[in-house]
Amino acid sequence: MTRPAHSPLSKQQWRETLTRDRATVPAERRALQASALTRLALEVVARTGARAVCCYVPVGDEPGELALLDRLHETGVEVLLPVVVGRGPLEWARYTGPDSLERAAFGLLEPSGERLGAEAVGRAEVVFVPALAVDRHGIRLGKGAGYYDRSLGAARREVELVAVVGDTEFVEALPGEEHDVRMTAVMTPERGVVRLPV
Repeated sequence: MTRPAHSPLSKQQWRETLTRDRATVPAERRALQASALTRLALEVVARTGARAVCCYVPVGDEPGELALLDRLHETGVEVLLPVVVGRGPLEWARYTGPDSLERAAFGLLEPSGERLGAEAVGRAEVVFVPALAVDRHGIRLGKGAGYYDRSLGAARREVELVAVVGDTEFVEALPGEEHDVRMTAVMTPERGVVRLPV
């Protein structure tokens, strides 16, 4: 990641820099990274014995791929995906295959089935969280809308909160705020899964 010499950066400066850097990653490399992330995510789910997992559908340059959702669903894991409802916390719905997705606001793909409510995140033993970056203290930088910070408070206390980022997006320190929900781990294509002190 390229960054100006005058650090520390504001959240907005981080977002601009990270978004610009992501856009330069060639499609072939993104595909290889996505495959590596799928393998790692399946290992996390197997290690934890999770029966319910919250995931996301990658949008644009976000790390990951739909193949993860299919692989989890095929193994009998309940796959929950976020549904954006206004400015409140995310609601959740089951992923049952590619045909269960429909186009929604912000260019997202969301499950078209029954809405399970915001509290459904409490079913998951593992939550894979999209991020622009995460630091060594578990502070996650998202796109700025705050949906995950408003939603993850309903997760179970012992949940694995795994931020999914590119290798250069796992950084030393990010600006954080009191309401930021800390991640318990970060997952990158080459570094694998790194536990974070929370």
